[in-house]
Amino acid sequence: MKRRIEIGILYSRSGNYQLLSDACRAGAMSAIAAVNRDPAVSVEFVPVERDPQGRVERYAPLCEEILRGSEARHVIGCITSWSRKEVIPVLEKTGGTLWYACPYEGFESNDHVVYMHACPNQHLVPLLGHVVPRFGADAFLVGSNYIWGWETNRVARDLIGDAGGRVLGERYLPLGDTDVSRLIDEIRATRPNFVLNHLIGPSSYAFFAAYEELAREDPYFAAASCPILSCNLTEIELPAIGAAAEGHIAVGPYFHDRAKPWPDPATAPEFSSRPSSFFAAAHSAVLVLADRLAAEPAGGTAGRIPDFAGRRFATPFGEIGIDPQTQHASLPVRIGRVRDGGFDVVEESARLVDPDPYLSRYDPAKVFPRPSLRAVS
Repeated sequence: MKRRIEIGILYSRSGNYQLLSDACRAGAMSAIAAVNRDPAVSVEFVPVERDPQGRVERYAPLCEEILRGSEARHVIGCITSWSRKEVIPVLEKTGGTLWYACPYEGFESNDHVVYMHACPNQHLVPLLGHVVPRFGADAFLVGSNYIWGWETNRVARDLIGDAGGRVLGERYLPLGDTDVSRLIDEIRATRPNFVLNHLIGPSSYAFFAAYEELAREDPYFAAASCPILSCNLTEIELPAIGAAAEGHIAVGPYFHDRAKPWPDPATAPEFSSRPSSFFAAAHSAVLVLADRLAAEPAGGTAGRIPDFAGRRFATPFGEIGIDPQTQHASLPVRIGRVRDGGFDVVEESARLVDPDPYLSRYDPAKVFPRPSLRAVS
C-alpha cells in the first residue's frame, strides 16, 4: 500500500506572471498524478494548494498556513525571487523545504531550498558566451524593477566587461508596466549589439511588440543583427508575444522537440499548457522528491533536505543530479532561437553543467577567449 504524504503547492492563478505560474503548477500536478498512479512508487502525494493571486505579501502567510495547517513539509512553489525570499524565513522557522522551479539570479544557497532550474553559470554565462562572438559585446539592459532584474543585470555588467563590451544603458520598469516607449527611444539612440531582457510578463510582451516596430523603422534592430536575449523566455509565452518574438534568442535547460507535435490537452490533460522548462522543472521537482521520500520512509514527511549525494534522477530534462552542498540541479544548457512559434536549438552543452551559484569557478578566458598575440617585426 502506498504511503500518503501531503505536499504543498504554492502558485498564483492570476497576476503579472500567470503564464509562468500556470506552467509550473501544471508540471507539478502532472508529476503528482504520475507518481500516484505508478504502482512501483511507494508514496502517494496529496496536494495542499494555496493561491497567492500574484500578490507578494500573500506568499509567506500562505506558506506558513500550508506548513502549520497540514502535514506537508515540502512545498513546490514560487515564481519570482521576491516571493522565494519572502517564504525562506517561514521555511527556516517551521523546518519546511521549498522546491523552486524557476531560473534565478544566483548568489544564494539555503538549506531549506532545492533549486531545480538554472542559475547564472547555466543561463546568463553560456548565453553571452554564444552571442558575443556572433553579434558583438555592447549591450542595453532592461528588466523588471525587482531582485531578478537587478541582480541578473549586475552579473551581466561584469560579464560584458570581461568580454570587452560596454553597457550602453540600463533601465527598469515596475512589474506589470507596459509603457516601454522610453526604453525603445534609448535603445534607438545607443544602437547596442544586443538587448538583454529581464522584463516579466506583460512588460516583456509589450517590449517585444515595440521592438518589432522599431525594427520595421530601422533594419539595424532586426533580430538577425541586434537580437533580444532572454534567460527566462519559454514556449508558454510565445503565443502572447506572437510574431514579434521571431528570431530572438533564449537559454534554458529544455526546449520542446520541434520534431514532435505539441501535446493536445484533450488527450493529455496533464499538459494544460505548452511544455516548457518551467513545466519540466516543477515536474522534475515532484519526481525527485518522490524518489527520495520513497527511499527514506523513516524520514517521511520531515522537511529536511533529502540525501542527493551520488544520485541521478530521470526527469524531463534527461538524467540529472543535484549538488548536495548547494541543493542546485546539474542541468543541460541549450540556446534556442525562436522560429514559427517554437525554438530551434542552435547550441547545447555536451554534458550536464554543474551548478556554480556564486560563479566561484567562472573563468572569463574560457567564456570569452581572446585571440592570441603573435610577435611581429
